[in-house]
Amino acid sequence: MSRTTATFAPPVMEARRWLEGVTHPSNRPLLNVSQAAPVDPPPAQLRDAMAQIIVEDAESHLYGPVLGLPELRAQVAQDWSAAYGGSISPDQVAITSGCNQAFAAAIAALCTEGDEVILPTPYYFNHAMWLDMSGVKTVPLTTGEGLLPSAEDADRLITDRARAISLVTPNNPGGVEYPSEVVASFRDLARRRGIALIVDETYRDFDSRTGAPHPLFQDDHWDDTLIHLYSFSKAYRLTGHRVGAVLASPKLLAEMEKFLDTVAICPNQLGQRAALWGMRNLGDWVAGERLEILNRRAAIAEFFPLLEAKGWKLLGCGAYFAYVEHPFDASSADLAPQMVKDAGILLLPGTMFVPEGDPSGAKQFRVAFANVDRSGIEDLFTRLASFTP
Repeated sequence: MSRTTATFAPPVMEARRWLEGVTHPSNRPLLNVSQAAPVDPPPAQLRDAMAQIIVEDAESHLYGPVLGLPELRAQVAQDWSAAYGGSISPDQVAITSGCNQAFAAAIAALCTEGDEVILPTPYYFNHAMWLDMSGVKTVPLTTGEGLLPSAEDADRLITDRARAISLVTPNNPGGVEYPSEVVASFRDLARRRGIALIVDETYRDFDSRTGAPHPLFQDDHWDDTLIHLYSFSKAYRLTGHRVGAVLASPKLLAEMEKFLDTVAICPNQLGQRAALWGMRNLGDWVAGERLEILNRRAAIAEFFPLLEAKGWKLLGCGAYFAYVEHPFDASSADLAPQMVKDAGILLLPGTMFVPEGDPSGAKQFRVAFANVDRSGIEDLFTRLASFTP
């Protein structure tokens, strides 16, 4: 069996196939809440800067350092040190071809065949897919009230093959912002048990909290345990340019460099320069984007009573996501394709975010609301409230 056959088909691509042969009337256009990525291009001022880079910066067309543009690494170290109240140096930062590659590189540097990584469920499906293809066992950690994981529960799952615990906060798919004390408790557990703590903060720019969301970087020895992941795709709409970051110890980054060199050689050069320009010039613009996402999050809470009256439950909400429980007897895996035809809604079933055999996914859906405004959210919930299998 090949590595790729060890895992499932990409969920977003599978969901798109449900659209084939389906037409939507003009008075009820498709509401696509399936993918957690902005569909708009970067802001005009960033596109102008990118055009200038293409013409004037010859090195933007050449190979660059495997671990990324030195100026971008230094900017991340500086900005993260300020944001988290910690001390981060450029040699603790690497730039990757998107955040998914950052996770893949971390797992390649940490794990070998038969090792284990703990993922809270519902989990981000690409993380589970990469573990499958790496021959690494996904150990599911069932979350509790509010979709929050417990370090105490995780402790009972750690074996001598465990190499890491991976958290996503704000969470994908649940939207939940993990409290500072929860994240710190996982750091303490990972350090005590001698494994890594991977914290994916792809959606940190849309956290509703002000100030540092956790104290992990305030620890002078943070890099003995923490591996931090980030994506520039969401903040600056650079999805197609594939730029992410990983923060870890220089020793571990040297191991990741072996993986990165054989996969992409270097991150996208234009994308890196665009990310650097964005960090230096688009602070106010990103703040405005955050406020818009928070407004849409408020709209989820405002309009959800339309669904609550029909027996739906809101399990989590934040960043780009709402995670909901439906009241029907049928599985979400069967209901989702039906909703495309009968309600003009494309969303992902919870079965895509849990291991096969976990019954919770059959009752759940993920709603990615980054590309629907307030009126779109009201329309979405109105359609769902009138939907019957």
